[in-house]
Amino acid sequence: MKRFCLTALLILAAASAGLAAELPPGFVDAQKVIPGLIVEMRYFGQHNFVGARIDGYQAPRCILTKTAAAALAGVQADLQPMGLGLKVYDCYRPQRAVAHFQRWAKDVADAKTKAEFYPSVDKRDLFKLGYVADKSSHSRGSTVDLTIAPLPPAPQPAFRLGEKLAACTRPVGQRWPDNGLDMGTGFDCFDKLAHTASPAAPAQARANRALLQTLMTEHGFINFDQEWWHYTLAGEPFPDTYFDFPVR
Repeated sequence: MKRFCLTALLILAAASAGLAAELPPGFVDAQKVIPGLIVEMRYFGQHNFVGARIDGYQAPRCILTKTAAAALAGVQADLQPMGLGLKVYDCYRPQRAVAHFQRWAKDVADAKTKAEFYPSVDKRDLFKLGYVADKSSHSRGSTVDLTIAPLPPAPQPAFRLGEKLAACTRPVGQRWPDNGLDMGTGFDCFDKLAHTASPAAPAQARANRALLQTLMTEHGFINFDQEWWHYTLAGEPFPDTYFDFPVR
């Protein structure tokens, strides 16, 4: 009888895990449909501007609409002959995560990540400057934050909360080491230097940004000009729907 109960519990647990991994119609795990996609989901860990795992991120998965994932696969295919590939930092973002960002931004006393992510910006101005908002296109499922990385990707050190932070605006070798190409700043850098067309970015970084933008545009994505990493699919399938299912 005990053996039967244990078996039944294991079957139930497996079924529950399967249900947990199910996605709403029209969504896919991008890593499963884009060969070689590098996934570094920053909001699942602590290396982000909040300094904590963000609400709604229960697994390090890149969830996207099927349409966006198919378009991104085209970008990946174009990069592979160059020995390059895509690396994603964030994909679909639950609305509860956006609410988490809002709470953090309103708590001006919490500045533990300022030294890295917004070294030259007053936290009180994050809403005004457009770095934090009430809604995010990520919650519609067809927006992705990404970069280009050499293949195979180089090893990257693990981030440990509490270690000394370096400004995201510093040159390569002086800011947090990222195994992607040099884009002139780190990811989620709240600074004018991170604007896609910033003339202050180093020449090689501008060239790398241009490569990313050219390929993403060719495959139907539109860049947010304040963030070199941020792209939304034109003609996205859910333009007016902000989802809140967790990433798990």
